[in-house]
Amino acid sequence: QAQLVESGGGLVQAGGSLRLSCAASGRTFRSVAMGWFRQAAGKEREFVAAVWWTGNALNYADSVKGRFTISRDNAKNTAFLQMNSLKPEDTAVYYCAADPSGNYYYTSNWRSWGQGTQVTVVS
Repeated sequence: QAQLVESGGGLVQAGGSLRLSCAASGRTFRSVAMGWFRQAAGKEREFVAAVWWTGNALNYADSVKGRFTISRDNAKNTAFLQMNSLKPEDTAVYYCAADPSGNYYYTSNWRSWGQGTQVTVVS
């Protein structure tokens, strides 16, 4: 059974950095896109970034462009999200996703999900 496990979340001060990891197991995701979403308390889950199987970033949400970088290591079946210049509004549970069937902006199009990791940014 395919499984995605996120790690690297935590509490950080505004302006700080965190690096999230998403380790895939049970099947290989080397040939599919992987992505990151986030869900703040009381809000819907939203797209953050996605990366194509080649390692080229597909896109970023406008709110994170220039601050976040998505990458992947296919040899390790792992995706990453480097988050710099963090802001309190980045506070959310961050989810890893894999293998979209259509437009990657929509959560319903992604076939596999992790359980999420909490990121809290304090000012």
